[in-house]
Amino acid sequence: MDKVTQSLIELLNVELLHQGPQTYLYRGQCEDLGFKNLFGGQILGQSLNAVMQAAPEGFLPHSMHAYFLLPGKASGHVDYKVEILRQGRSFAAIRVDAIQDGKIILTQNTSLQIPEEGLEHQTPMPEVKGPEGLMSQLEITRKFKDMIPEGIRDKFTEDKPLETRPIDPVNVFMPDKRAPEKDVWFKSVGDWTKQSVALQYALLAYSSDFHLLATSLNPHGLSFASKGMQMASLDHAIWFHHKPRLDDWMLYSMNSPASSGGRGLNIGHIYHHDGQLMMSVSQEGLIRVRSEVMY
Repeated sequence: MDKVTQSLIELLNVELLHQGPQTYLYRGQCEDLGFKNLFGGQILGQSLNAVMQAAPEGFLPHSMHAYFLLPGKASGHVDYKVEILRQGRSFAAIRVDAIQDGKIILTQNTSLQIPEEGLEHQTPMPEVKGPEGLMSQLEITRKFKDMIPEGIRDKFTEDKPLETRPIDPVNVFMPDKRAPEKDVWFKSVGDWTKQSVALQYALLAYSSDFHLLATSLNPHGLSFASKGMQMASLDHAIWFHHKPRLDDWMLYSMNSPASSGGRGLNIGHIYHHDGQLMMSVSQEGLIRVRSEVMY
């Protein structure tokens, strides 16, 4: 297994510290991706993995709703306090508090279900250009590496465990105004099909936090690199329509229906390459433009 894949597996794994009646405590380590604060996708992935470790046998998540309460630090560890709120015959509910330095930085509720057959329909996958021949985000980043601040350049240009290929990439240093839409192909660099089901769900939760928030900046001709731009995730919700299928490219199709009050709302759908809609995502984030430089 390649080094970057193994590193991400170790990151998304959580260690059981304590188990009591209906409560569990897990710990996950942190990784610095070069952002100002801890990457929210890490907390989403680890918290969902903790849920699935504590979940009653046979239950799988169908939705999770998280609120980011405080920024996390990209060093040290995060503890996950897990509480089983309800276990019925078909559904179960589990709450997680992510705790760092004694403070809750994220709270998350997950609803789980015993898999069953039922009525099915879905929005078709958008007709967009396939991933073949597209430049990867990493190739684009490396092409403009001299424009990246030296202190974070290595982090942004190092090998990644996910390969992403945006269909119409934005030049983050000279963004143009465009429709509040974005389509990005992505897949894992290593083989995740042999990993546990919990880790496969955790990987998709982790992946869902990339690219989404910046979609709400498109109509304004701004990017995360724009002067005075302050961005942070406020909440994040995922609905799992099918079990993860990580054997091929996936399309992350995103749009932002509205922004106001220094916040941007973003909606995303993740499709398997064959067109199956695997999950839907929504996120509202802070998109505040400050007159002074924040960093």
